[in-house]
Amino acid sequence: MSGIAHPAEPAPADIVIVNATILPMGGNSPVEDGVVTISGDKIMALGEAGEVDASQAVRVIDAAGRVVMPGFVNAHTHIASNMLLRGLLEDVQLFEWLQTMWKMKRNFDPETLYWASLAGLVEMLKAGITTFNEHFDAYAVTPQLEALRKVPLRATLGYGFADRGVYASISDWSWKALDTFGDRVAAHHRSGNDRIHLGLSPHAPYSCGAELFKRVREVADAYGLVIHTHLAEAPQEQAYVRDHYGTTPVKWLHDLGFLKSDVTAAHCTQLDDDDIRILAETGTRIAHCPCCNAKLNSGTLRLRCLCEAGITVGLGTDGPASHNSLDMFQEMKFAGMIHKDKTGDVEFLKTRALLELATSGAAEAMNRSETGRLAPGMKADIIIVDIDTIHASPVYDVAAALVYSAKAEDVRTVIVDGQVLMEERSLPGIDEDEIRVRFREAAFALRDRSL
Repeated sequence: MSGIAHPAEPAPADIVIVNATILPMGGNSPVEDGVVTISGDKIMALGEAGEVDASQAVRVIDAAGRVVMPGFVNAHTHIASNMLLRGLLEDVQLFEWLQTMWKMKRNFDPETLYWASLAGLVEMLKAGITTFNEHFDAYAVTPQLEALRKVPLRATLGYGFADRGVYASISDWSWKALDTFGDRVAAHHRSGNDRIHLGLSPHAPYSCGAELFKRVREVADAYGLVIHTHLAEAPQEQAYVRDHYGTTPVKWLHDLGFLKSDVTAAHCTQLDDDDIRILAETGTRIAHCPCCNAKLNSGTLRLRCLCEAGITVGLGTDGPASHNSLDMFQEMKFAGMIHKDKTGDVEFLKTRALLELATSGAAEAMNRSETGRLAPGMKADIIIVDIDTIHASPVYDVAAALVYSAKAEDVRTVIVDGQVLMEERSLPGIDEDEIRVRFREAAFALRDRSL
């Protein structure tokens, strides 16, 4: 009939996930017997079976008996550099550990960093981490950019800068890199279909002077980049800043005009009440790494106070040198236990809150709000987790099973940017054996020429 417009037939979805128990996160309720549809790199629809049209799909994934949820977001880590240092120096204080690590970092080369990057990306992929916030303290990011073409996770790559202490030798590099950072932005920022963002990562208040922090702030403002730094990490840092500047690390950076909502501050275990007020007023976000903080005796984040102040907090694993694994299941479980113990309140930090910290909270903490939860229009970064296992049974509560019983190897399928990167624990197009062998050879060669 002429003159009457008919609605176009809906385009078939590229991927439909059916028969799923869906945890959308972001404060949204679980969906039983749910369906998720994906078109291109985004989620099209999500809901109960019968509410979402799954009749036409290029590919159907049956998630019966499994949990579909956002991929984990790792709000603070060091991949390549720390993969090479894992297990090398244990049972020592933080600053002793940092000094020994620097002996090896000075001998990094691009080939070694490439294989270390691949190894770290594969480890995260197999643990269900789809997005990560890299503080690249190897001071050479190009190898990781290359590795991300092979294992295309979502990432913010923070270029590391420092100009004093054990890191004084990279002072000239740091200043030159900041002065020419626009070239790196033009070449790499928001590349890979917007998966790859660049950031700025001044190392810490004990390794960067006031002028370097000010220059980082100028560059961040000029190019609209996020900042990722260590802050109030340990008693030694507190003592250094007090002795040199007569205040706390948070107050010092605030006085420099450095702290804003584009800053992700890792650790923050040494905060006083005024520090917390400043972080809340400036909108500074925090990456909480409870496992490494406990292991290095760096203290425990005052998480309850931060939550009450309305500060955005997300979980991070830190690097494999200080935590030894890239596993958000471990991080969630330990966070739940240590904060119940420290607060004396078993009702604090319930299982659903821990899942939020590892997904939507971590995404907000690293300023990547396009991921971390499942909803129409969000990026299709999705994991499928099998909790029908002996070590998780019986499953009376899905959130409890995920936080306190599940393991990294229970992640069966991983989708990033709408692409299936892992299916039933298999990584198409990736030779894990070659990566493991080449990485191991490179790591031992590095050790032998460094220590």
